[in-house]
Amino acid sequence: MLRQVARRLMSNMPENTVYGGPKPQSPNRRVTVTHLRQKHQRGEPITMVTAYDYPSAVHIDSAGIDVCLVGDSAAMVVHGHDTTLPVSLDQMLVHCRAVARGASRPLLVGDLPFGSYESSPSQAVDTAVRFLKEGGMDAIKLEGGAPSRITAAKAIVEAGIAVMGHVGLTPQAISVLGGFRPQGKTVTSAVKVVETALALQEAGCFSIVLECVPAPVAAAASSSLQIPTIGIGAGPFCSGQVLVYHDLLGMLQHPHHAKVTPKFCKQFGHVGDAINKALSEYKQEVENRSFPGAAYTPYRISATDVDGFLYELQKMGLNEAATAAAAAAENVETAGRPSKDTC
Repeated sequence: MLRQVARRLMSNMPENTVYGGPKPQSPNRRVTVTHLRQKHQRGEPITMVTAYDYPSAVHIDSAGIDVCLVGDSAAMVVHGHDTTLPVSLDQMLVHCRAVARGASRPLLVGDLPFGSYESSPSQAVDTAVRFLKEGGMDAIKLEGGAPSRITAAKAIVEAGIAVMGHVGLTPQAISVLGGFRPQGKTVTSAVKVVETALALQEAGCFSIVLECVPAPVAAAASSSLQIPTIGIGAGPFCSGQVLVYHDLLGMLQHPHHAKVTPKFCKQFGHVGDAINKALSEYKQEVENRSFPGAAYTPYRISATDVDGFLYELQKMGLNEAATAAAAAAENVETAGRPSKDTC
């Protein structure tokens, strides 16, 4: 009898699991690196969007996006800097924790910020560990393909942490690149993009972001790799695409943001216009005293308690306060009565 019960219970457990997990992928369960690999093998595009806080993470989760990147672009779109360089490790971990609380489905990838992993493989591993243990991330992303970055990626993978690489335009290297400049536009540069991507794959990366490179270069890199590529300003021939949350939603119209919004970004919404309109209407209704009206003044005090309250105020010598409270009670009561037209 016990054997039959055990067999029935075990029949619900996939053959390829150990100790009951990980469970098979479904739309309601966390996306894994294995899931991305399977999508890539089937030729299905991978979706990735950045998030920096709980609300954006909830929206990304609800939309069914595959990968949520907590990007160091937070420095620009959240903190108002001109580059990604100023954001600190501690700031990134705060963003990561907020996103982890809001997104239960997508694979969560944390961006290692500038200055947190370049000194040594040991520093890189220590930082990556913090992203998982303190930030709640599933994987990390690091930029560049210099030998030291390849070594760092390999060390992090060997420490048991999934790594996403990033080649092409690497914003953390703008000091060397001379600004936010597209890469791969010459033979030498194009070959370097492909060689760097291959080196990161060899180091154990599960995916590569290709940023701001010509479409033929991205196509060549994608064809050369066994792992998925995620394009951003790299054309349609990558395994998937990523955009910054604020950019794709058209969230910000401030001159600073207009300065840093990339040419390749399509605005799938005009959320910023809606926000500005709502804020203007709120300001107007507060100024003309139409908000909050009776509909948004939900808490009531009985007439008996009002009388008692007025009496106590008068005993305290606060006659003006009592008069104000009485007028407010009368105003709320009158506003809450149905008009003759609705009776």
